Amino acid sequence: MQLGAFPFLGQITDAYRSLLYFEQVPAKGIHPAKTFCWTGPEGITHYLAAENLGRLIQSLKSFLAIRNMEGTQVFEKKRTIEELIGRILADVRTDASRQFGVDIRHATVGRPVRFVGAETVEDDHYAEDRLADAFSLAGFDTIAFELEPIGAAHHYESTLDHDELIMIGDFGGGTSDFSLMKVGPTTREEGRTDADLLGNAGVGVAGDAFDAQIVRHLVSPSLGSRTHFRSMDKLLPMPTWPYSSLERWHHLSFLKTRDVIDQLERLQATAIKPDAIGALIHLIKYDLGYQLHRAIQKLKTELSSAPTSEFTFTDGGLVLQSVVDRTSFEGWIADELEQISTCIDDLLISSGVVPADVDAVFLTGGSSFVPAVRRIFESRFGVEKLRSGHEFTSVAMGLARRAAIG
Repeated sequence: MQLGAFPFLGQITDAYRSLLYFEQVPAKGIHPAKTFCWTGPEGITHYLAAENLGRLIQSLKSFLAIRNMEGTQVFEKKRTIEELIGRILADVRTDASRQFGVDIRHATVGRPVRFVGAETVEDDHYAEDRLADAFSLAGFDTIAFELEPIGAAHHYESTLDHDELIMIGDFGGGTSDFSLMKVGPTTREEGRTDADLLGNAGVGVAGDAFDAQIVRHLVSPSLGSRTHFRSMDKLLPMPTWPYSSLERWHHLSFLKTRDVIDQLERLQATAIKPDAIGALIHLIKYDLGYQLHRAIQKLKTELSSAPTSEFTFTDGGLVLQSVVDRTSFEGWIADELEQISTCIDDLLISSGVVPADVDAVFLTGGSSFVPAVRRIFESRFGVEKLRSGHEFTSVAMGLARRAAIG
């Protein structure tokens, strides 16, 4: 299965990160200001090379189910969520058309079982409609939606020479999705039917939620979340709003406004620990969300293979360092692990399937490496049934196979 190839920091990657980076060249004389935008790997490259940082926006799909989140101001222009996502998709379509030598106008699109923030079926439909609008803006004439865990199942099925009943666990950034499916040669030869899908379920907890707990317990305290400021003759706790935004990648870039910086500088002037608030201001002012994200991903990756890891995040005078053990991290994400466990158990019950009936469990996505996540499946199905591979591309590869079937 051929994947796209995108230049990234002198190498080639087959992953296209869904982010945008905007820079503006100020007006000069009779020449108006000009705004430039890059997406994906190219956007990261320009962001890391910039001397005067512009605006980095990421994790936009997490806003799709939120009805009062229409868009954001980027320099002087208001841009809708659909427009921003559409710009990413337009660049993907252009790159793919060039690489494969055809004008691509159709897409088979993966979607989570439940979008982040969706509380009702109507919210899910609303999010899917917005995503469809973004694809239309990107120049796609037709799209077909497929659940992401079913995409992963198509990839896993391509490796089988026998029939199986499998559970797919797909751990994305914002959602964890699960499906129980019959797969194998018989299904490929006879064609998939609705009866092959025994059930699916999803929960709005995944890698980003784990990241949020690391920020809450490790990063935010160093940036003043547990300190106080003086107001008149009172000592008050720091407000929670900047730290709650700090915990969510899709909200972090929205902190970079003059109003937010002014509020934080006023708080810093009366803070008990002004240096900590200054570090928070530095992080926001210089739009360091991507660097913070990389540091947290490095910590999670190392804790997946070692009992301890050193978290390090530095930029100029901002230095955050701490040794973290796996037991502490697992304690921080205990509630999220419980939600994942409950979702899996509910799916088994609603599908009328007992763990002994499941032949294999295919886990995909970055958080599938987390030992505590894997133990959820080991305790129910046995370690010998767990399968993995192509954790970051299996959904895309499976969706391509799904598209080829028609």
